[in-house]
Amino acid sequence: MTQLTVRLRRGARRVPLIGAMFWVIKGLSTALGESTSDWAVHAVAPELAVVVGFVGFVIALVVQFSRQRYVPPAYWFAVVMVGIFGTMAADVMHVALRVPYVASAVLWAVALAVVFVAWFRVEATLSVHDIDTPRREVFYWAAVVSTFALGTALGDVTANTLHLGYPTSAVLYVVVIAVIGLAFALRLIGRTFAFWAAYVMTRPLGASLADWFGKPTDEGGLGVGPASTSLVLAAAIVVLVGVVTVRRSDCSSDDRRERQPDEHRRDVG
Repeated sequence: MTQLTVRLRRGARRVPLIGAMFWVIKGLSTALGESTSDWAVHAVAPELAVVVGFVGFVIALVVQFSRQRYVPPAYWFAVVMVGIFGTMAADVMHVALRVPYVASAVLWAVALAVVFVAWFRVEATLSVHDIDTPRREVFYWAAVVSTFALGTALGDVTANTLHLGYPTSAVLYVVVIAVIGLAFALRLIGRTFAFWAAYVMTRPLGASLADWFGKPTDEGGLGVGPASTSLVLAAAIVVLVGVVTVRRSDCSSDDRRERQPDEHRRDVG
């Protein structure tokens, strides 16, 4: 077995590099998760929408875990489906189980904390720059699902429980993300903490913007509608994922070399 084959099976990164394009697509995916969930539960029976969302979520993760390395379409499809199903999971707790938004946020925060504690105890790291084994990827996606559900609940707390409305909530989360970025720049917080804090906050930001555009005017929105909002967001994500797939701009240099094993073998042979 060659050293290249070992890297492909055990050491290839399974998630993208963190850069501007990552945050743009992630933000769009959070908004898409919110608008698509809102559209689905009204287009069909809510129970059916949740089942379909769960099936799509499982399929997306199966596709993602079947990859030996980071593949942009597979990865971002999984993120989108996590966004959709995570939104539904948080909404089910409030609508079906009548759990208050604040309690839902607390429960998902505890769930996220449990994931982080278990992840750190097993791997001794929470870094997203070292997701290069299936076990680490399991912890990664467990954290991602929890952050999406937590972010959904936080967005509902500010927009509905605190009656701030959607645009004000969006501004609030922009400020929070800016504070996180400033704290990181000043080295008051570490890279890993800054990443996960921002990751959580981008969820309610995207959800607030999606609700602002998609909700009817009598509910504080602009009345564009969740279906139209979802179509625009989905188109934008497809274009951007296509760009990073072609350019491989969110892959490390090692990943790019590993995607061309035949050329590599010719070079060394």
